[in-house]
Amino acid sequence: MGSDAWLTLAVVAVAFIPLARNWAPPDLIFVAAGTVLAAVGVISTDEAFAGFANSGMLTVACLFIVVAGLRETGMLDYIGHQVLGSARSETAALWRLGGVVMPMSAFLNNTPIVAMFLPVVVDWCRKNDVSPSKLLIPLSFLTILGGTCTLIGTSTNLVINGLMLDQGMRGFTLFEIGKAGLPYAIVGFVYLLTIGRRLLPDRKELIEQLGETQREYLVEMGVKPGCRLAGATVETAGLRRLPGLYLVEIEREGVAISPVGPDEVIRANDPMTFTGIVSSIIELEKIPGLEPIADGAASEGPKQQRQRRLVEAVISPSCPVIGKTIREADFRAVYGAAVIAVHRAGKRVEQKIGDIELMSGDTLLMQTGSHFARAHRHNPDFYLVSDVEDWRPIRRDRAKVSLVIFVALLLLMTSGSIPILLASTLAAVAMIATGCLSTGEARRSIEWQVLITIAASFGIGSAIKNSGLATAMATALVDGTSAWGPIAALAVFYLLGSVLTEVITNNAVAVLLFPFCIETARIYGVNPEPFLIALVLSASASFMTPIGYQTNMMVYGPGGYRFGDFFRVGMPLNVILWIIAIPLITYFWPL
Repeated sequence: MGSDAWLTLAVVAVAFIPLARNWAPPDLIFVAAGTVLAAVGVISTDEAFAGFANSGMLTVACLFIVVAGLRETGMLDYIGHQVLGSARSETAALWRLGGVVMPMSAFLNNTPIVAMFLPVVVDWCRKNDVSPSKLLIPLSFLTILGGTCTLIGTSTNLVINGLMLDQGMRGFTLFEIGKAGLPYAIVGFVYLLTIGRRLLPDRKELIEQLGETQREYLVEMGVKPGCRLAGATVETAGLRRLPGLYLVEIEREGVAISPVGPDEVIRANDPMTFTGIVSSIIELEKIPGLEPIADGAASEGPKQQRQRRLVEAVISPSCPVIGKTIREADFRAVYGAAVIAVHRAGKRVEQKIGDIELMSGDTLLMQTGSHFARAHRHNPDFYLVSDVEDWRPIRRDRAKVSLVIFVALLLLMTSGSIPILLASTLAAVAMIATGCLSTGEARRSIEWQVLITIAASFGIGSAIKNSGLATAMATALVDGTSAWGPIAALAVFYLLGSVLTEVITNNAVAVLLFPFCIETARIYGVNPEPFLIALVLSASASFMTPIGYQTNMMVYGPGGYRFGDFFRVGMPLNVILWIIAIPLITYFWPL
């Protein structure tokens, strides 16, 4: 190897250490490594930063916005809560998750899918006395497996496709990867239903241990005409054994029904009284047509509803409403906020909202305008004015619009009539233009660290190719596997990719190994596509550690997992998938 190759190898090795040990964020490490390689002349400045204009990276950015549009309109929440509604056993829940999560992750980014289903799964587990540790690792693994079925299933697939286009190769069609990815995912699902399910731990989740210390409110919710709860029993509506929430009574024609039996039928316009913590009240608000009954609150249109915020504030001793009921104080007119619940001295206040006599130290849960917290943060009438972080207004009036845009995106990608980047850009712009999400929400939805990591890693990939390091390493691999031929090299590449992706990001693995795949295929004189498919599958096969894939980290805490749990469940899965991947790849993409 020449001096440039040795220098590139040294920079990559030095960068690998903080990546593996999580000493610094990956975007910073890759930008620094690319900058160093450009500074010493291994690559040009243009090559170091060419990744920021790569079509694969830009497509990933647009898809973040498209998924955010589906989330902000409530479409993802609706799908999530429909999935586990009638499941009554752990196995049934896993079947339902597999049947919905894998197809969804084939077309949507894995991170928002796990973010959407995580509270749904935890809620179902609480209701059915099942440890979340039995379902959260499968949830993460199912999204990873589903992502291997289409070109847009994960950012890794798009990155590799973008690299292929840059090399003058044809690139993959939308469903081409699925020829190997679909049976690959099905085998993984069967493993989770059988062997993997027995290897999962059975632990009490952390949330259950901490939940008792949270503030508990009494809140009244109204069932609007057209709400899906109207006409359903309390049991079938899923309002029994709610996590952190209890249905106290239903009021009907001036008569209170309490206790509420599981067979009680819910009717439109029924006021329902719940007691629970803020996070559970937020989950209730996600049900279309079920809205808090705030004293003095008026009916609002979709535009006004989107401007609402949920705010908590503590009444100070100098507040003029002390000693008055909320109705007498005309609270909404005075402060521009509607009180929906009150918490006092560690206990909930069990009265109708309008009849509660306010006292110093009361914590109010309020619906407010978008600027209430900023306007009253220094108001002496209140202490500790703060927005409820996890709450956001849902743009339900745009739900069907967001679904139409997403379906149109899939049709454009499937037909191949326009480039994938253009189709995804049009969909992202349409989500903003039609009001499915605001411009600010679109910016916040983009995971900039992921994009910068992808873009910066292209420069390192160029250095590996241009310096001769790819040729030297590929030649060594060919010499080492020459007795067994290119299939052995293919198996080695898959194994290498699946091991590296456990300790560094999947996108980084894809970019770093891409030039080695191309060079190995060239030396053997075979089709490079089988090597690239192996890279697609192996770079996403992060099952043995929680740090290799973002969705694994997302379920790590809520599931109460230990580091070794992932290795115990994921190691056999990695071996099984490695064994089946090689014959699948060589059958559909002959060497």
